[in-house]
Amino acid sequence: MKGYTKPLIIIFLVLLADQVLKTWIKTNMFMGQEFKIIGNWFIIHFTENNGMAFGLEFGGEFGKLALSLFRIAAVAGIGYGLHYLIQKKYHRGLILNVALIFAGALGNIIDSVLYGKIYGYAGWFHGRVVDMFYFPIWEGHFPTWFPIWGGEDFIFFRPVFNIADAAISVGVIIILVFQKTYFKEEFKEEIGPNNEIVEE
Repeated sequence: MKGYTKPLIIIFLVLLADQVLKTWIKTNMFMGQEFKIIGNWFIIHFTENNGMAFGLEFGGEFGKLALSLFRIAAVAGIGYGLHYLIQKKYHRGLILNVALIFAGALGNIIDSVLYGKIYGYAGWFHGRVVDMFYFPIWEGHFPTWFPIWGGEDFIFFRPVFNIADAAISVGVIIILVFQKTYFKEEFKEEIGPNNEIVEE
């Protein structure tokens, strides 16, 4: 178990916080209900995502099943990758951030696979992901000359997300920021008297 303790703790804590909050939201709020935490900047807003990120959907019932199965396969791949990184003793920061990504992906899979059956609105693998964090920090309008969206309303930050989404995003962003540290060569070839030099 050496090397697995901290990643497993991270996975457990993210899953626990994610599922406890989602369960509370699901059992204590109605769809579209919201509470303002910090003015109009930080709002708890109950919504559900029936498909992919940002509410995208495809293929009806079959598409939903395919999406759930794809998510399961993806999480299995991430889990294997995490195991590999630990076994090969990769950078601890990389391992912990992959654990964050794994926990977030698994948290949303629980919704997709189980929530439809638990809450009685769909069968297995057809559940909807519960979202609640909404940060409409700034609202305005695109100028009329702006391509495509000219004159339309603009909100930053528009997407509603959950703890699992946040864990995935944080893990990915930190890996991108510190990728040179995480993926630097562990062993560099040393030049010594026994090195062969080939000259043309």
